Amino acid sequence: MHEVLRALIGRNRAVVDQEMWGAFWDQLRDGALRSGETVALLSSLSTRMPDQDTLVAMLRSLDERRPAVAARLDRTANIVGTGGGPATFNISTAAAFVAAALGVRIVKTGSRAYTSTCGSHDLLDRLGIRTTTSYEQTDDLLERFGVAFPGNFVYPREVALLARSIVPMDLRMIGGFINSVGPFLAAVPVSAQLVGVSDHSLLPTLGQVAASVADRRIWLCSNELGVDELVSSVDNVVLTNDGTDAIRLRAEPPGTAADALALLRPTGEGEDVVDHFLGVLSGAGPALATRTVCLNAAALAVASGLIDGWPEAIRAADDALRSGAARDLVDRLRAHPARRAIPTVRAR
Repeated sequence: MHEVLRALIGRNRAVVDQEMWGAFWDQLRDGALRSGETVALLSSLSTRMPDQDTLVAMLRSLDERRPAVAARLDRTANIVGTGGGPATFNISTAAAFVAAALGVRIVKTGSRAYTSTCGSHDLLDRLGIRTTTSYEQTDDLLERFGVAFPGNFVYPREVALLARSIVPMDLRMIGGFINSVGPFLAAVPVSAQLVGVSDHSLLPTLGQVAASVADRRIWLCSNELGVDELVSSVDNVVLTNDGTDAIRLRAEPPGTAADALALLRPTGEGEDVVDHFLGVLSGAGPALATRTVCLNAAALAVASGLIDGWPEAIRAADDALRSGAARDLVDRLRAHPARRAIPTVRAR
C-alpha cells in the first residue's frame, strides 16, 4: 500500500507532505499503483476531509506538475461552488451572465452534474454555448463578451487519471472530495473568486486553504439552507482570505427555508431546463430567484473591485437583468460559439 494511503487510512502521520503526494501522482501517471489503491484514496478522502496542511500540500503538489500559466486575468472574477446541498436551478451560471452584463469580467468554472440534475456544463451544452479549450481562447471570449466558461483544461490531469483508474466505478459514487475542493483545483488566474460552500463543516479547512492563497481574493459563502450560493431570503456569511472581518448579508426580505427551496428548485418533470433558465434571466421567474441571482452577481461586482458598495452593486445587477442585458448576452454567445482550434494537417 502506498504511504499516502497508509497515512490517510491509518491516520498514523500528522501531515501527508508535498513530497509524498508527488510520489503518489508519479505512480498514478506510470500505472504503478496496485489495483484498488485509487478507489481507497478517493473513499478515504470523501469519508473524512484531511487536515488543512495535508490538503494544502496536495494542492501544491498538483500545482507544481501543471504547465506554467502565462495568462493573468486581472480584474476578473470566478464564481464556483462545492456542490452538494439542496437541489436548485443553475444560480451561479445565471449570476455569471448578470455580472458580466453589468461590466464584471467573469470566468465561470464548473462541471457536469454531480449531485444536481443539470450541471453548469450540461446547461451550457443545452444552450449551445461551448466551453473554452485554452487560456488563449478564454481570454478571447473575455475580450469579446466579458464572460467565458473554461473547460476541463483548467483542472489537473491527475483528476482525469483518477477517474479512469476506478472504472467501472463512477467518480460520482466516491468522488465527493473532488467536488468539495474543486474550486481550488481549477487553475484560473483571476483576481477574485466567489466560492459557495454547501457543507458548513468544511468551512474551517477550506478557510485555511483560502488563507494560503495569495494571488487572488477568495470569498467563501454559506447560509443556513446549505445552498452553495448566496440566497437573498436567508442570512448569509462570507468568509474572506484577506484578513478582513466576515461579511454578513441579512435576509431581505426574510423567508422560510421551505419557501426558498421551492422557489429556487431545478426544473421538474416536463419542464425545459433552457426555458426555465432563460425565464429567470428575463425576470419572468419567481421574485426570490431573481433577487438571489442578482445578489450573487452583486457579490462578484464587489469582490472584483468594480463597485465598492453593496446597495449600488445590487441595483446594477437588477438593472442588468431587468433591462434584458443579461439575456441579450446569452443570445450573443449562442450565436457566436467559442472558436475551436483547427487541427494541422501535415503534407506527406
